[in-house]
Amino acid sequence: MMRVLGIDPGSRITGFGVVQVLRNGRMEYIASGCVRVTKGNLADKLKIVYDGVHEIIRTYQPTVLAIEKVFMARNADSALKLGQARGAAILAGANQAVEIAEYTALQIKRAAVGQGHAGKQQVQHMVKALLRLDALPPADAADALACAICHAHHAVGYRSLPRRIPGRRGMRISL
Repeated sequence: MMRVLGIDPGSRITGFGVVQVLRNGRMEYIASGCVRVTKGNLADKLKIVYDGVHEIIRTYQPTVLAIEKVFMARNADSALKLGQARGAAILAGANQAVEIAEYTALQIKRAAVGQGHAGKQQVQHMVKALLRLDALPPADAADALACAICHAHHAVGYRSLPRRIPGRRGMRISL
C-alpha cells in the first residue's frame, strides 16, 4: 500500500490532501485541508508552510509527497513567492525522508478530470466523485487531492507495466 500526500503550494494558502492507495489500485480518502499563512515577513510565512507540512507528514505518515511544479505566471513576483512556498513544502518532506514526486498542472488536471485545462470547480467535483466524498472539498484542498490522485494513477500505472518488452529479448524496463 502507498499513502500519498498531495500539496498545492501557495504563498497565502497551501492545500493538502492525503489518500491511501490500496493494493487493488483503489484510492481511499484519509484527510485534507489547508495551511493558512498569516501576515508577516517572508521568513515567517515560509516557516508556517514548512511547519504545517512537517506536522501533516508527522500525523499522516505518507510514503510520497506529490507536488505541483512551478509554472511561469504573468506576475514574476507571484511566481517567485509560489516557488518559495513550494520549496518550503518540499524541504519539509525531504527532511523526513519522504519521496518527492512532481507533476505539472496539466498532468494533475488530466489525471483527475480527464482534460488538462479543467477549471477549479470541475476539479472539485471530480475529486469528490473519485474519492466518494460527502461534500465538495475547498478549492485548495481539492487541488492537493488531485495532485495525490495524479501520483496514485502514475504509480499504479508504472507498477502494472511489463518488466520485459514483448518481442525484445533481454531488453528490460527499469522503473
